[in-house]
Amino acid sequence: MQKLWRGGLSPVGLRSSPILFLAMILSAQAQATEAPLEGTLSKIANAKSITLGYRDASVPFSYVGDHSGKPMGYSVELANKIVERIQQKTGVAKLNVKYNLVTSQTRIALVQNGTVDLECGSTGVTAERQKQVAFSYGFIYVKGQLLTANDSGIKSFADLKGKNVVTTAGTTNERFLKSYNVDHKLNMSVISAKDHGEAFQMLQSGRAAAFYMDDALLYGERAKARDPHKWVVVGEEQSREIYSCMVRKDDPQFLAVVNETLAGLYSSGEINGIYQRWFEQPIPPKGLNLEFPMTSELKAIIAKPVSDPVE
Repeated sequence: MQKLWRGGLSPVGLRSSPILFLAMILSAQAQATEAPLEGTLSKIANAKSITLGYRDASVPFSYVGDHSGKPMGYSVELANKIVERIQQKTGVAKLNVKYNLVTSQTRIALVQNGTVDLECGSTGVTAERQKQVAFSYGFIYVKGQLLTANDSGIKSFADLKGKNVVTTAGTTNERFLKSYNVDHKLNMSVISAKDHGEAFQMLQSGRAAAFYMDDALLYGERAKARDPHKWVVVGEEQSREIYSCMVRKDDPQFLAVVNETLAGLYSSGEINGIYQRWFEQPIPPKGLNLEFPMTSELKAIIAKPVSDPVE
């Protein structure tokens, strides 16, 4: 009979039961290394609930595409993967996922004040924004270009002189376009729409000659058109950014879980299927294809994840 040692099996008994011994060692290591939940993770665990910020018109990143009113898209799918990881980390069997609509103007403030726990949409990383919130690893690399009718005669930014050009309010693209207009003396009339959908409507109705925004979003709007091939993305690549998920500053434990999730998707190759689903295949609700292959810049981010502004 094995002797009890301080209420358990003796070392001799443990050596004769290697599986039990290994299990106890791994359990002890897990208890020693598993830090207590803090910050946002603690909040989520106690409430058994998480609030995700979403955009309703940022195709194909985060948008409402059917009558259910639920957001869908590339960024939304990544956020759902992060929620699965958070459930494991907090030990909550089933988190109640709540969605809170954000806009270009409100997204940062809603993360800062705790209304939103995680925002994965179409937010670019900038040094200015890093002072207000923390960013995850990037999940796409975008470049500022123009969407215009293929018979508009607009091929470059020089062709915008004296014309109405629309962009989205509260974005880095809006600031860039206004600055570019002054610096290059183009005498453009810069129109700021409330969201990307409204901006494209202005372009389609003729109220603007071109729509300046990140290329991936332009392809998303183009795909929504009755005749997508009537519209073309043109112009020299201007502003460059990576999009990332936003979390509150000074919450390294929560940010680590977000980054662990993304890094796992990257290293396993699962990100390739997720990307293809939203950028290279027909997407809901109309089965439109963005025809936007993965860029070399995004492949580099996947190979070596970063969360810094593009220089």
